[in-house]
Amino acid sequence: MRIGIVCYPTYGGSGVVATELGKALADKGHEIHFISYKQPFRLMSFHENITFHEVSFSNYPLFEFPPYETALAGKLVDTVKFSKLDLIHVHYAVPHASAAYLAKNILKRQGIHVPVVTTLHGTDITLVGKDVTFSPVVAFSIEESDGVTAVSTSLKEQTYDYFKVEKHIEVIPNFIDFDTFSRSDKKHFRKAIAPNDEPILIHTSNFRKVKRIEDVILTFSKILDEIPAKLLLVGDGPERKKAEQMCRELGTCDHVRFLGKQEAIGELLAVADLFLMPSESESFGLAALEALACEVPVISSNAGGLPELNINGVTGFTSDVGDVDSMTKNALLLLQNPEKLAEFRENAKKQAKRFDLQAVMPLYEKFYEDVIEKSKAELAVL
Repeated sequence: MRIGIVCYPTYGGSGVVATELGKALADKGHEIHFISYKQPFRLMSFHENITFHEVSFSNYPLFEFPPYETALAGKLVDTVKFSKLDLIHVHYAVPHASAAYLAKNILKRQGIHVPVVTTLHGTDITLVGKDVTFSPVVAFSIEESDGVTAVSTSLKEQTYDYFKVEKHIEVIPNFIDFDTFSRSDKKHFRKAIAPNDEPILIHTSNFRKVKRIEDVILTFSKILDEIPAKLLLVGDGPERKKAEQMCRELGTCDHVRFLGKQEAIGELLAVADLFLMPSESESFGLAALEALACEVPVISSNAGGLPELNINGVTGFTSDVGDVDSMTKNALLLLQNPEKLAEFRENAKKQAKRFDLQAVMPLYEKFYEDVIEKSKAELAVL
């Protein structure tokens, strides 16, 4: 198949999933065309079956804000026509699904019919999509897509609740590439972080409010009251400054490292003992899946799709959002019991295997094929 993939190129989970899916499909022999305003950060090496199409536009004095959605639609029209795409797959509803709808209808007037698949990832539904400015467009774009997928059952149900749409939504979960994320021996690295073999906790995110970084800091502070430990904070964003200030006020700075944005997340997870994810909202929890694949049990909230991934009492523990005392208690239960921690590590790996890229990718291939065939059948009736 010739597949166009539209995604955000930045460090968010939707861009990661879209890029890794495209790379895996290209490895299977499909022809993949990425369309975005910048090359995705996970797409830095040449692949014979991958082409990147940059969305560009001129800055006219008339426009206070560049009309990205219009430029994207125009680029999609051009790419479909001249690369002869069989299907467009857009990740994240805003504004990709509506741009694809516009492109599809422009092409239809030229006698070219291309189906559109929309994948919902989370905040495009639970946060951005609920904004009254965007919600009518999001609902319309979902209904007008030829196929819709969501990364968790929780997100599927939230979509129906928020938008009252009738379109069938297929749940295809996020996935993990075990060639990138698996536990490896990094004793020298671990020694540099925890010279006295202290337990190492880790959190990775984009440091937005929804990630509740303050709960990570408070939980770790309470753990430090009981045992020596180290905390790695990976990522950057608007809440970082607040987190740094909290560490100073709590006197934990000597035990916390702010590492900023990192690409080699797997190597950092390889030295960790527990992963902290107290998020207020998570449609799936891709960062938690990466931890599980590296045999790192997860201490998380029970928000959104997290309980579908992090099995309470098996691969880690889930607590109510904001319940720092519960998260502290659960973390100490594992850190103070090496046998229990080893058991949870093994469970984590088994759970992550359910989301192996090689198991999930065929679900997308089958979904694409079904959407293309259905589109052809509908066209034949017209």
